[in-house]
Amino acid sequence: MVARVSPLTHLRWRRRIRSLAGLLLLFGLACAAWVWLPTPAFSVRPVHVIDGDSLTVRHDSASLTIRLAGIDAVEYRQDCTRSGAVWPCGRDARSALDKLVGHGSVHCELGSKDRYGRTLATCRTAPLPDGVDIGAEMVRQGWAVTTDGAYMVEEAEAGARQRGIWQGRFVRPADWRATHEPPATAAPRPDA
Repeated sequence: MVARVSPLTHLRWRRRIRSLAGLLLLFGLACAAWVWLPTPAFSVRPVHVIDGDSLTVRHDSASLTIRLAGIDAVEYRQDCTRSGAVWPCGRDARSALDKLVGHGSVHCELGSKDRYGRTLATCRTAPLPDGVDIGAEMVRQGWAVTTDGAYMVEEAEAGARQRGIWQGRFVRPADWRATHEPPATAAPRPDA
């Protein structure tokens, strides 16, 4: 013989399931809002342009070194070849970033730190939705390459129009650093 469930028990279970569904829906909406909300942007004043993808800014009365996220510009000391002659493309990349950021404020969404202690950031010349994405513009002008695929269209355009480093031959910045940076010194062994 099969026991019948009372209508009161059935009603209690239905309420519990509705409550659980409501909680899951609220949790899902909270997660979606957290993921899709824009990261707060900070207005910072550039102090010094280091190279084509790094600059020092003034943030909260302190000096902060920013590396533009998603790009890799030729290094300041790096040379390229154009029309058979060597030219200081790294210095030109630094000049291009200096001209782009100007002397006003830039608006940056600060991220994590890289292995060199620089803060990764996406910066614009004006707050969203206005202004120019500085990283995208450096790639579009041909002074940097994309590192995470975010600026593939800009890189293809720069290559097709032979802008910046695409005017001649160059070594990708990561490859250039691998052959020109001094090797890291080994840490002393604790038992030594």
